[in-house]
Amino acid sequence: MSVRGKDRLGGRAAIVGIGATEFSKDSGRSELKLAVEAVHAALDDAGLSPSDVDGLVTFTMDTNPEITVAQAAGMGELSFFSRVHYGGGAACGTVQQAALAVASGVADVVVCYRAFNERSGRRFGSGVQHREPSAEGAALGWNLPFGLLTPASWVAMAAQRYLHTYGLTPEAFGHVAVTDRKYAATNPAAYFYEKPITLADHAESRWIVDPLRLLDCCQETDGGQAIVVTSVERARDLPNPPAVIRAAAQGAGRAQEQMTSFYRDELTGLPEMSVVARQLWRTAGLGPDDIDVGILYDHFTPFVLMQLEEFGFCAPGEAAGFVAEERLPLNTHGGQLGEAYLHGMNGIAEGVRQLRGTAVNQIPDAATTLVTAGTGVPTSGLILGSDG
Repeated sequence: MSVRGKDRLGGRAAIVGIGATEFSKDSGRSELKLAVEAVHAALDDAGLSPSDVDGLVTFTMDTNPEITVAQAAGMGELSFFSRVHYGGGAACGTVQQAALAVASGVADVVVCYRAFNERSGRRFGSGVQHREPSAEGAALGWNLPFGLLTPASWVAMAAQRYLHTYGLTPEAFGHVAVTDRKYAATNPAAYFYEKPITLADHAESRWIVDPLRLLDCCQETDGGQAIVVTSVERARDLPNPPAVIRAAAQGAGRAQEQMTSFYRDELTGLPEMSVVARQLWRTAGLGPDDIDVGILYDHFTPFVLMQLEEFGFCAPGEAAGFVAEERLPLNTHGGQLGEAYLHGMNGIAEGVRQLRGTAVNQIPDAATTLVTAGTGVPTSGLILGSDG
């Protein structure tokens, strides 16, 4: 049994600044430049300066070292710096690390950032090209020789089993794609602004790996996103309403691998997200009915359905109908399918905007948002709430 009971982090830190570059397919500048632009934008939004920052958190996959970002952004001394592993699964984990540092007094103002040229530079969707010897690589060695070379092919295994178990067709995944693109179509920051799709468009898009089509797969994006975290007390003196971190959690399931956990008893769920869900509900003292907006990591549509089921929004196999009926506002920025693929960091920003009341697709009276990170890997999640 993983995590035991309510933890003591909830309510002790808040997100006070969000900032991003434009989202593009060819940024024309270095990943360090993207990171610094996003960090400066987030600090400006928070009403803080680089000299206020004493902590930085990013992804192990990021090419921008903390000390280099600090130097390039004009920061001074750092008392805390940290990185979180597992690609997109790290997104909400960076905010958890920042909140832990703030709550424990290790740092006062911590900036979380992620920046990459993921379209014009390294393309994660191309899968395994070259790997140095590692235990993780050895695990992949059981799948690569049989043609499972890309993230889409790894997810397709679980997606096919999900459809078979619940007697569904690939149209079940189409509801997620249509919902994301509906919101992206009214978001000027989204790559697919003014480009909604229908279920028919989804069904007509080309196959990538059966049962996944092109419109089941997230974009490849160049850009940067940064998040500023400080104490709730200090947040109240800053320009924008704080997004209080009601709960933050990480999770890895039994028999967890990175995208290839095919030796579990079942392939129809996401045990790693179940670990996160249990801890978020315990710490926040909330449940599915208390969530006003869901920002669920959508690198591939099937895993959005499984996340809804792991969090208890609906029963196993029923998530496609849940999404089709729009029972929960979902990925109101357009998600990674519609806005941009920033390893989930842009989703955290949307969760904050909804609480501030400044989202392009604002949900009336939104007071609590759920944000999740990448699935199929060890992952993380947040429950954010208004102050008060």
